Amino acid sequence: MLPHLDLIEFIKTIGYLGLFGIIFAESGLAIGFFLPGDSLLFTAGLLASQNFLNIWILIIILAIAAILGDNIGYWFGAKVGPALFRREDSKFFRKSHIERTRRFYEKYGPRAIILARFVPIVRTFTPILAGVGNMNYRLFLRYNIIGGLLWSVGITLLGYLLGASIPEAEHYLPAITIIIIIFSILPFAFEFIRNKKKKA
Repeated sequence: MLPHLDLIEFIKTIGYLGLFGIIFAESGLAIGFFLPGDSLLFTAGLLASQNFLNIWILIIILAIAAILGDNIGYWFGAKVGPALFRREDSKFFRKSHIERTRRFYEKYGPRAIILARFVPIVRTFTPILAGVGNMNYRLFLRYNIIGGLLWSVGITLLGYLLGASIPEAEHYLPAITIIIIIFSILPFAFEFIRNKKKKA
């Protein structure tokens, strides 16, 4: 999540093209893990409810960006992914991100392609790891499309419906963003507690 970012003004500035680029990057480019995907989708949907954006154009663009981004990530992993495991830590890359994603992928198998969509950082590296592991592409594509639609369309419509039903919903956006972040990290929290109990 980018700190101190006014998402409403940010989205108004970057428009459809900018939204496409950010969701595309976070979905499959290794440098996109820090981008605020969940909050961005929700806020874009909220703005669509206030006629700043067209909801139908929005969900089509975001769905394409999410699905296409994961595909690029998969092929990147298939071609050059193994080099990531030998790469030293840098400002935009941490081996711990790959290790965290590997554990997530091993636990959930192909379903990880869908589940990872709702987990920051993990969603960026999961398609890359699927490519590294030579996951059957047709199987990957099937889960990728399902996950991409559930995430991009689902969260965007949630923002749209909330904005349409609650007057001046944008005033509650900081609190809603915090709730989204909490729900995003819950899988890691549960996993951490479970591992603690196992060790105990």
